Amino acid sequence: MPRQLPLRGLGRETLRGLGRLRELGRPGVTGRLRAGLPRPDRLGLGGPLSRSRLRGTTAVCTTMSALAATSMVAAPSATEPFSAVPCTLTRTDAHHSEGLDTWNAVYPRPTGRLDAVMVFLSFPDSHPLTTPEELAADHFPATSGFFHRASYGRFSLHPHALHDWIRMPRPSTAYAIQRDWTTRHRSAYLRDALAAADPQVDFSRYDVVYFVADPDAPGVDSDATKVVNLDTPLRADGTDIRRVVTVFEDHPPDRLVLAHETGHVFDLPDLYDRPVDGKGDWDTHVGDWDLMGSQFGLAPELFGWHKWKLGWLDSRQVRCVRGAEPVRLTLEPLGAGPGVPVTGAAGVPSFGLGRGIKLAVVRTGPDTVLAFEARSPVGDDEGACRSGVLVYQVRGTTRSGGGPVQVIDAHPHTEACWGDSVYPPLADAPVALGESFTVPGEGVRVEVEGRTASGDWTVQISTGRDGGRDRSAGGGGEDA
Repeated sequence: MPRQLPLRGLGRETLRGLGRLRELGRPGVTGRLRAGLPRPDRLGLGGPLSRSRLRGTTAVCTTMSALAATSMVAAPSATEPFSAVPCTLTRTDAHHSEGLDTWNAVYPRPTGRLDAVMVFLSFPDSHPLTTPEELAADHFPATSGFFHRASYGRFSLHPHALHDWIRMPRPSTAYAIQRDWTTRHRSAYLRDALAAADPQVDFSRYDVVYFVADPDAPGVDSDATKVVNLDTPLRADGTDIRRVVTVFEDHPPDRLVLAHETGHVFDLPDLYDRPVDGKGDWDTHVGDWDLMGSQFGLAPELFGWHKWKLGWLDSRQVRCVRGAEPVRLTLEPLGAGPGVPVTGAAGVPSFGLGRGIKLAVVRTGPDTVLAFEARSPVGDDEGACRSGVLVYQVRGTTRSGGGPVQVIDAHPHTEACWGDSVYPPLADAPVALGESFTVPGEGVRVEVEGRTASGDWTVQISTGRDGGRDRSAGGGGEDA
């Protein structure tokens, strides 16, 4: 069976006239998925966003407002509590550094409630074949639902969608929209979009801005969706706008595309590998195992490391493994949270609380750690190809798109879920029940000893290098 088409990423460029620009690409795919659309009346979207209506209500303090005087390379916050935890990595100036000892205050942190505005842009050279309500339904409630589950209810993203199209002053073809835009054309698009929308939207009320283009306009390239980060922000309604999600998706769109892009708004890196020539596999770093690697992944739950970084895990839910003696602990499935059913060892469903230990970490160097987490088909991982304890390496000084996270394959000689997985060689990467695995080159060993009645995984982790003989992981099976 042929492998799923490789995902495509996006590059970076500089935006002169609006300030230096860093673009975060997202994977695209040649064959677009077609999924059932949620009913618009289930979106929970806000009403019309007329300036008079918005400014007649009580002003909402937003994270974007708080960022107005902060540059893209602001110093780490001194109030972040992670610094006392021994297995954290230090945040560096690498773009979207995986260091989490401090939070980069130029990004809104996704805890509590954040508000997002969706602005729908039409063009003089095309008459929209869809409505703003239909396009909003393409992305919500799927996007907000993903984050609600992934955060265990600690974060709520509230979309506010315009009910009408905002007309751009120039034809869609005038902006030469494509995956790697030129500085001049992207600058013109952002400038025109903000000027056209400003009379209708009070941007000071929102933490996240989505500019959604008419998908049927002749100049719109559906592979051009990305996040634009501005070192020199745009200014509207007394607030600085430091990043905009420019959406050029087909209708229906790529699966979970807006969740992926919104992850960049929260300082998460791209985890896929973009080949220099644009050919070959894009998902060799993490496969299906994190949304920031692929929005098409079978198990797109965000890594436990990312949940910790975003503030969705307490320090007591992370176990730092140190010393020569083996450590035995119980890992709750990463996707288990309030109201999410988990099938235990006895086949009896129970409901995870999302408060158990979710992540075990071994420090392996000044800039590296090994992370261990239980992945089961629950929550956003419900389509996971295999269950078990996933092992991955995190590098704090590696930039977005450069491989800051690498899944360690416990079964390097086998593959799984051909035709469904974005990268079958890593689809069976977790250490399964009854298996043990020693991380090559590190001597760190994990043994998956059992399952509890509630569905948790009991494991033993040792940091010694004489881990003994593995019982099965990586020891057999078919060659690829």
